[in-house]
Amino acid sequence: MHNIRTEDLIIIDIETASENASFDKMNHEWQKLWEEKTFKILPDGISAAEFYSARAGVMAEFSKIVCISMGYFNKEQNLHLRVKSFYGHNEKKILEDFISTLNKIETINNKWCFAGHNIKEFDIPFICRRLLINNLTIPRYLDFQNMKPWETNIVDTFQYWRFGDYKNFTSLKLLAAAMGIPSPKDDIDGSMVGELYWKGTEEERNNALKRIAVYCQKDVVTTGNIILRFKNIPPIPLEDVDIIN
Repeated sequence: MHNIRTEDLIIIDIETASENASFDKMNHEWQKLWEEKTFKILPDGISAAEFYSARAGVMAEFSKIVCISMGYFNKEQNLHLRVKSFYGHNEKKILEDFISTLNKIETINNKWCFAGHNIKEFDIPFICRRLLINNLTIPRYLDFQNMKPWETNIVDTFQYWRFGDYKNFTSLKLLAAAMGIPSPKDDIDGSMVGELYWKGTEEERNNALKRIAVYCQKDVVTTGNIILRFKNIPPIPLEDVDIIN
């Protein structure tokens, strides 16, 4: 990680929710597909319908992206972290705006690379699957299946922290605490995103989306500071974090 410039990192984080508010809202065909998908992993005593609310949000075939936050370091008099979010009910627009922004970055700096926590196994594959589902082209810089191992330039703090120990799983929250990085307090966590997204009136759901975006932005900031710790650089104070609307 030491040979990668902070200015070349694009830190990403996504938040997802089930495509339907509940199992009962799916048509019969999709209910059967859900039952087939989860048959082998269904916990004892839990029905497929009950399992839907708990797990559908992390399965790309049954869920959608409701927010993508991205951050990048900017060297002024001191190091700043700028964070922008794409969020809403229209997943296709979220993806189009995200890819459009990355394409602009590509024209300015083609040495940039993705960074994040567990993005290699979750965020990036999820984005690629949802791009295809929305009939959007997967850009070259996301097409990791057709790259050689040394071409997949990803800074994944989850993978770095493993140090080759593939039995180990460490959440972003735990890693931040272990490294002494303040993790911003919030009134929600990742497990609440799906329920929050679908709950209430249209106005309440729109307000919930803003809360989800703020939560996602805070994860980007935390990940950015963990990366700096790996590089032996002090964390960025909150006053040097710029939220771009």
